Amino acid sequence: MAWQDEQPQWGKNKRPAGPEDLIVAFLKKIKEMFDGIGGGQGSGQGGDKNGGGGSGSGSTGMPPGMWGGLGKIALIIGVLFVVNIVYSSFYTIQPGERGVVLRLGKYNKTASPGLNFMVPMIDQVVKVDIETVRKEEFGYRTKVPGQKTIYDKRGYDMESLMLTGDKNVIDVEWIVQYKVNDPARFIFMVHSVPQAVRDVSEAAMRRVVGNRDFDYALSNRDVIEASTERELQAALDDYESGVEIVTVKLQDVNPPDAVKPAFNEVNEADQDMKRLVNEAESTYNRIIPRARGEAKKIYEESEGYAVERVNLAKGETSRFLALLEEYSRAKDVTRKRLYLETMQDVLPSVSQMYVIDKDQRGILPLLNLTGSNVAGRK
Repeated sequence: MAWQDEQPQWGKNKRPAGPEDLIVAFLKKIKEMFDGIGGGQGSGQGGDKNGGGGSGSGSTGMPPGMWGGLGKIALIIGVLFVVNIVYSSFYTIQPGERGVVLRLGKYNKTASPGLNFMVPMIDQVVKVDIETVRKEEFGYRTKVPGQKTIYDKRGYDMESLMLTGDKNVIDVEWIVQYKVNDPARFIFMVHSVPQAVRDVSEAAMRRVVGNRDFDYALSNRDVIEASTERELQAALDDYESGVEIVTVKLQDVNPPDAVKPAFNEVNEADQDMKRLVNEAESTYNRIIPRARGEAKKIYEESEGYAVERVNLAKGETSRFLALLEEYSRAKDVTRKRLYLETMQDVLPSVSQMYVIDKDQRGILPLLNLTGSNVAGRK
C-alpha cells in the first residue's frame, strides 16, 4: 500500500544523535537551500516563456522557503559557535606542568595543575613542563641510550679541549642537568634557554679549569663540578632564565690523544716514585720508632742509675757521719764494734784461716775446720 512507503511524521522530526549527524544535517540543509534557489529560478524562467502569470513569482529571485532555511543555518552556526566558545573556556593542566596565561599577549598569571578557566579569544595558555630534568652534553653526544649507552665523541673537540692554569691542554667532557623553576621567565626572559645554558656552561667550565693546574684538574673533579655549578647558577639567575641547575657532572677528564703516550709514561714514573716513597716511609716507620724507644730506655736507665748512685752515696755519707759522731764519743768501743762487724761479714767467706802470733816468726797451723777435711776424717 502507498502509506507503507511513506516515512512517519515522528521519524521526520527526529533530532541528530551526535555532532556527526548535526554536521550531516547542516550540509543537507545547505544543499536543499541551493537546490531550492536553482528550482525557483528555473520555474520563473519557464513562466516567462509560457505566459505572464509566471513572471510575477520569478521576479523576486528568492524562493518562498529561502528565509526559513537561512534562519536555520544561522541558528546552527550560532549554536556551534557558542559550543566552541564554552569548550575553549576551560583547559586542563597536567601534574608536573604549569600554565602561563597570556591576556592579549601579556603575562597574566601562572595556572596550577587541574581544570582552569580562561577568557575565550582573549586569553592564551602556554603549558610548561617543570618536572622533566633537561640535559646538555659537552664533548660528546648520546647516540643510543639504554642499559649499554653508546656515545659519539667525533667532531666535538672544540667543546671539550681547553687550557689549564699551567698552559696545558686538557680534554674535559661533562653534562649539565637542569629543571624549570619559573615558567614565565623561562618563556619570556631568554630567547633560547637551552642555548643559553650551553653557552654559560662552557664559559664557566673553561674559567674554572683555566684557574687550576693540569694535575689538580685531573685529581679534583668534585671541586671543579661544585665551582662550575655555582658560577653557572649565578649567571643564569642574572639572566632571569627561570631554570635551576640540578647537577654538573664531569664524565671524563683526560689529556688529548696526541700526548696520551707521554702522559702515561709520566704517570708510570710517578707511580714508581710513589711506590719507592711508600717503601722508604715504611722502613722509616719500622726502624726509627724502635731506635727512639731503645734510646729512651737507655736514657731512663741511666737516669735511674744516676739517682741510685746519688742516693747510695748520700746514704753512705750519712752513715759515715753518724759513725764518726759515735766514734768521737767512744773511740775504743766503736773501734772494737767495727772490727767485730767486719769479721762477721768476712769470716763466712774464708775457706782457710791462719792465726799468726805476733811473737812467733813462723805460721802456726791450727785445726782445719773446713767441711771437706772433717768429712774425710770421719
